[in-house]
Amino acid sequence: MHELRHSHSLILGGGLAGALLALLLAQRGLQVHVLERRADPRRAAQERGRSINLALAARGIDALEFAGLMPAIQPLLMPMRGRHLHEADGSQHFLSYGQRPEEEIYAISRHALNCALLDAAAAHPGVTLSFGQRCVEIEPAHGTVAFEDMGHGTIRREQADVVLACDGAGSVARRTMVDRGLCEAREEWLPHGYIELTIPADAEGRHRLAADALHIWPRGGYMLIALPNPDGSFTCTLFLPYDADPGFTQLREAAAVETFFRARFPDTLALMPELVPEFLANPVGRLGTVRTRPWHAEGRLLLLGDAAHPIVPFHGQGMNCAFEDCRDLARLIDAHGADWPTLLPAFEALRRPSAEAIADMALENYVEMRDTVRDPRFALKKALAFELERAFPAQFIPRYSMVMFHPEISYAEAQRRGARQDVLLEELTAGCQSLEEIDLAQARRRAQEQFARPSGA
Repeated sequence: MHELRHSHSLILGGGLAGALLALLLAQRGLQVHVLERRADPRRAAQERGRSINLALAARGIDALEFAGLMPAIQPLLMPMRGRHLHEADGSQHFLSYGQRPEEEIYAISRHALNCALLDAAAAHPGVTLSFGQRCVEIEPAHGTVAFEDMGHGTIRREQADVVLACDGAGSVARRTMVDRGLCEAREEWLPHGYIELTIPADAEGRHRLAADALHIWPRGGYMLIALPNPDGSFTCTLFLPYDADPGFTQLREAAAVETFFRARFPDTLALMPELVPEFLANPVGRLGTVRTRPWHAEGRLLLLGDAAHPIVPFHGQGMNCAFEDCRDLARLIDAHGADWPTLLPAFEALRRPSAEAIADMALENYVEMRDTVRDPRFALKKALAFELERAFPAQFIPRYSMVMFHPEISYAEAQRRGARQDVLLEELTAGCQSLEEIDLAQARRRAQEQFARPSGA
């Protein structure tokens, strides 16, 4: 083992959150060393089994703008205005995310975004990036990390003022904290998994479906989605139970896969010429929420992003929430300096309510995406919510819009306000089949009475 080295701050994980955090810390004058287990993605093929593309929304954009990175990221974005639903009977319809032109979310390649963030971090003289480094031991009390160079097999130790763990849902740092009794982590796994598939571009390199939407094939207990890519392709994800009918355990042979898609998603067969071999070759991923308490230990170790609060992907907010973590930690440094024993608990107190709120809302959104969107009452409540938003834009903002388009509203506040709004929408749409049947004047009065009161009323 090589001699102990010292650094000001050590970041475990050079993925999306780790790369952004490294840049933000360096911009504040800290010396940062990033340790990443994988090879440098800028020089290696994308790792199989990881999500190919992601949804960037206002919260993530706000954090990237805070770091001065949006000019570099903007060309990578594919705007999506809403959900394009593909029903089992072959019918299709479009549900917009918001009602303003700027209320879009953006598909973005995980690989391209990670490379752009690493380029920005590497360009800063305060950042050192080390790839192929596997964390083998953490001593939280001393801020010491032992890591193996996977290319040479050598092990080194490094001591830092603070160790910031951005090492993902399978975090070594979180496991270390649990093993040493420094935190508790409750894992809540869904009985569903996911597999990624591809709709390639057509012969002219164009998208085979509308490129300005998130496509969803909702089927009640499961669903298929597709996000556009700049090269004309779509990345598709099938979310399906493991042990059910239908379920992944039934789809292990070519004939079963083709039969399943022909019966449940017949319009996709012509779009996915490599469906069967791709399905049989790609891994099935797990889906779960991890609730960790606390996120910090010994005044020198902190979990951020997925290392602290992994969530299911159904609100498209895992990356956005992690980017908010990075931004908020940087703001705390701006306000109080790098006093880590004080900052770490302050960071958790600031971020925990929102992390817990988005974890719950992401689980609820899975039911919405795979099932509730098919209910005519869902469209009716959404139409009424838009009507009330137009009437009272400062007081009544649909919960989905608060989460996706309003970074000034915390996830926790969006959850709280959304619950109150949903009660009102349920009451106002009871027994109605269309917006024309609702007394809009009364609806506006009720909304004004309820939402003009203080939030605790």
